[in-house]
Amino acid sequence: MLKVLIIYYSSGGSTRRLAHLIARGVGEFSLEHENQEPGSLGMEHQGIEAVIRTVPAISSKTEAVENPIPETGDLYVTKQELAECDGLIVGSPTRFGNMAAPLKYFFDQTSELWMNGKLANKPVSFFTSSSSMHGGQESTLLTMMIPFLHHGMLVCGLPYSETDLLHTQSGGTPYGVSHWDGHNSDQAISEHEKRLAIAQGKRVAQLAVKLKN
Repeated sequence: MLKVLIIYYSSGGSTRRLAHLIARGVGEFSLEHENQEPGSLGMEHQGIEAVIRTVPAISSKTEAVENPIPETGDLYVTKQELAECDGLIVGSPTRFGNMAAPLKYFFDQTSELWMNGKLANKPVSFFTSSSSMHGGQESTLLTMMIPFLHHGMLVCGLPYSETDLLHTQSGGTPYGVSHWDGHNSDQAISEHEKRLAIAQGKRVAQLAVKLKN
């Protein structure tokens, strides 16, 4: 069973909702191809599944620690899960045009994986959300790519054959799916954003299968 690992941090819930839509896209890709002839797309009866994980918040108080298992929501990711994934999709809210500190803290600890090339030649993609329309969605996605280029991963965007990119009036970029959350986190994910999130999951799943074989 091949795995697409979806790692996100979410403070208001929007990035988490995007993560689950992307996971739906991975699942739809698997269902679409599970009954094809053996060897189609190189799958050879292998399924592919989405594994959704988050990261713990960090604190300025040195004595503050998170429980190893969160009380609610998705489990925390481990470095072993990251090393063993066949494709990776990373999501963060915008933080002054960059990824949130909890995500950066986790990936700053992956030097051993980098030294051993554990992520090299695997596809990686990105998603984000912001409270304002021009709150740094594209710069967040672009700056998130840099650590994964160091890991030797293959960056995957969204092509304009996904025509929702031409019509969306909120989130959605060729650098990865995005969502305009609204100032009070009350802006629902639009139909354009939903379809782009699902398409991104399908695209990474397809590339993971092709590159694995």
